[in-house]
Amino acid sequence: MRYGLYIPPFGDYADARVLADLARDAEEAGWDGFFLWDHLTLEYEPDAPMVDIWVALTAIAMRTERIRFGPLVTPIARRRPWKLARETASLDQLSGGRLILGVGAGVVNPPEYEHLGEPGDLKVRAAMLDEGLEILTGLWRGEPFSYTGAHYTVKEACFIPTPAQQPRIPIWVAGLWPNKAPMRRAARWDGVYPLNRDDPTEDMTPEQIKEVVAYVTAHRKSDAPFDVVHRGTTPGRDSAEDAAESAAIVATYAEAGVTWWVESIGPWRFEWNFQPPWPTEAMRACIRKGPPRLPGS
Repeated sequence: MRYGLYIPPFGDYADARVLADLARDAEEAGWDGFFLWDHLTLEYEPDAPMVDIWVALTAIAMRTERIRFGPLVTPIARRRPWKLARETASLDQLSGGRLILGVGAGVVNPPEYEHLGEPGDLKVRAAMLDEGLEILTGLWRGEPFSYTGAHYTVKEACFIPTPAQQPRIPIWVAGLWPNKAPMRRAARWDGVYPLNRDDPTEDMTPEQIKEVVAYVTAHRKSDAPFDVVHRGTTPGRDSAEDAAESAAIVATYAEAGVTWWVESIGPWRFEWNFQPPWPTEAMRACIRKGPPRLPGS
């Protein structure tokens, strides 16, 4: 089991330097990963300050040495895949091969899509995601590459340098369970990040994770390592009782097949109610306590 953090890059965290400092804290506290939401604007808080996460991830790469990091997740449908290919390869080189690319079709958020001239239809965005992944991985190879699809066209492009990681930067694919198409898509790549279809803010249960693992495994055509990512929360490590309860929760998900526990560190878990300021000290203290590691891990 590996342990990551899931951090919102808006509000009081809308500062690349603050996020880079938090990532350094996380690395020193023993976390394995540091992952950011990727949004341009929020439907429920449209005037919230927000940092561009690719600028923030660059700062994180410069401030840390070991920890893995990346977007969780970036919607390729509102990106130019060739621009994303350059950004990700450059960032992977800068970090010495520590980037993980989480991707998805994107949430239903009209201010971030239709209001900015981007496609709102999820089926269209899913098709653009599939094409975008083909272009990304094609350009990452560092060889002349061409592609013709319904949404994108590439003619004889050759991108050098390639990413530091070979054969490619790991790709985790998000999807709403029990929708099956996103899980089949994930099976073609390097990891799955399942979310609840009925309420994506609610944690997946261990039983749901087992269902996802069984379905994805049945559709895998490779025996390469594959990650199962779960975003959740634990009581913390303020006491021996809390630490034991946290480890017991994580153990249940490990038994279900989870390989990455990603702890959600949003202001809401500290009873924030959309009024400033954020409970930043409590959030930072939670990060500094380190991950809810299983005994012996």
